[in-house]
Amino acid sequence: MNDYDLYFNNYIIKIIDKDIKNNKNLKIKTRFPPEPNGYLHIGHAKSIFLNFLIANKYNGECNLRFDDTNPLNIKNKYINSIKKDIDWLGFKNKYNVSYTSDYFDEIFNFAIKLINKNLAYIDKLTINKIKIYRGNLNKIGIDSPYRNNSISENIDYFIKMRNGYFKENEICLRAKIDMKSKSLLMRDPILYRVKFTYHKRTKNKWCIYPTYDFSHCICDFLENITHSLCTLEFEENKKLYNWILNNIDINGFIPKQYEFSRLNLEYNILSKRKINFLINKKIINKWYDPRICTISGLRNRGYTPNSIKVFCKKIGVTKKNSNININILENCIKTDLYENSYRIMSVIDPIKLIIENLNDNYEEEIYVPNFPNKKLSSNRKIVFTKIIYIEKSDFCECLSNTCNKFSIGKIIKLRYSYIICAKKIFKDKKGNIKSILCFLYENTVNSIYLNNIKINKIIHWVSYKKKINSTFYIYENLFLDKYPYKNKNILNIINKNSLIIKNGFIEKSNNKIIKNRIYQFERIGYFYTKLYYKDKNLIFFNIVNI
Repeated sequence: MNDYDLYFNNYIIKIIDKDIKNNKNLKIKTRFPPEPNGYLHIGHAKSIFLNFLIANKYNGECNLRFDDTNPLNIKNKYINSIKKDIDWLGFKNKYNVSYTSDYFDEIFNFAIKLINKNLAYIDKLTINKIKIYRGNLNKIGIDSPYRNNSISENIDYFIKMRNGYFKENEICLRAKIDMKSKSLLMRDPILYRVKFTYHKRTKNKWCIYPTYDFSHCICDFLENITHSLCTLEFEENKKLYNWILNNIDINGFIPKQYEFSRLNLEYNILSKRKINFLINKKIINKWYDPRICTISGLRNRGYTPNSIKVFCKKIGVTKKNSNININILENCIKTDLYENSYRIMSVIDPIKLIIENLNDNYEEEIYVPNFPNKKLSSNRKIVFTKIIYIEKSDFCECLSNTCNKFSIGKIIKLRYSYIICAKKIFKDKKGNIKSILCFLYENTVNSIYLNNIKINKIIHWVSYKKKINSTFYIYENLFLDKYPYKNKNILNIINKNSLIIKNGFIEKSNNKIIKNRIYQFERIGYFYTKLYYKDKNLIFFNIVNI
């Protein structure tokens, strides 16, 4: 399937097809309008793919429009990170960059038009009183005492606002719609507010700034956006979106807003506000921490652009909110990495195993496939010795027949090597297992049968002599709760073991360890290294467990 077939069957595509049928000259144009007040997350990736792939399908365009209506939140590092993430996802040079501030003059003039039509007015109520006057779902709103000021008076005050005559929160411009509306949003929403804040792009030209709701729909019109796609929490905002466009006296194609479900991912929080809270509390290391699903965090974790694209395809585009199983995302990266990841045997939590019927200097070269799933796989050379390491979790002291682990008297197969039997345990003074004495069955390297009996248990190992000391960063879910976004105090559900650092070994072979190459540690998971060294140990970072 072509990359741009991902969303061909969703309801938005059907709407667009119908619009094109009714208007054959319609040039499809979408937009992705992030506020540069944080890093993008995987929920944004869903929107990015939808908007960009639709534009590509219809030979249209997609704008990356930064919502910079709140100068307090604008940071260049966020703008740069957003561009980097979109490029990394595969859309480099496939979008036009714009800013809401590009249109501040036009937006201001549209506000003047609303005032002249007696559809907007200057209000001197405090923010708290505006909230009180607005009422609630059970109580209708009350008109502001300033609602019926004359048009000339409102124009005069608005110009004074523009010229810095009023203090912040002293005055605002509101739409005059319906204070008795069932929709709280339509009870005279604020269109402009005073902010004496330096703007990174317009500098000190403006001391009043439009709200997102007022500016967004106007920008859509000015940029000839045909389909304004957003998540379901903006469904109510569509009423205001349409009201503004219907009342500012514009000609030409009027953009329409369509909503799709927001992404909720198990064991994850995608709220930029809450992610920033975790950063400030030093729970995570900034926006690119591998334990969170920001795009930069996923990239830092080792996820690929294709795995995220496939994930977006699998979850689809619907109008019903749902909680997405974390396994869907993890399976996407596993599938993406399976074919082309070099295999390595690694022991993360080692326990020593001694072969009693081999001499101390015994070394045997064994050739093993780099890609066991490929018929024409290349091979690497490893060495089998008298002393090896296995995973502590693969051994059990229990002598029960129901125990499926390697234990005294049980016979297992060492991956790519011999069949062995455990005979005796040696412990230290504290009672911890120090080593295990085993017996090796000769001529079993290429067999999984012993005396015509199939050996079903196969475990991996690393040679004591031919090993590379390594440190492993193991990641687990950051939250203990499956739905952390529903929890009022997320600090109570933090998983203290979301990052575990362990010291162990990887096999030493004739293959060099290469920076940023992804490896599958057999029976454990996928890892990559940046060739960092800690106490002369190679450091590997966990992408996903098998």
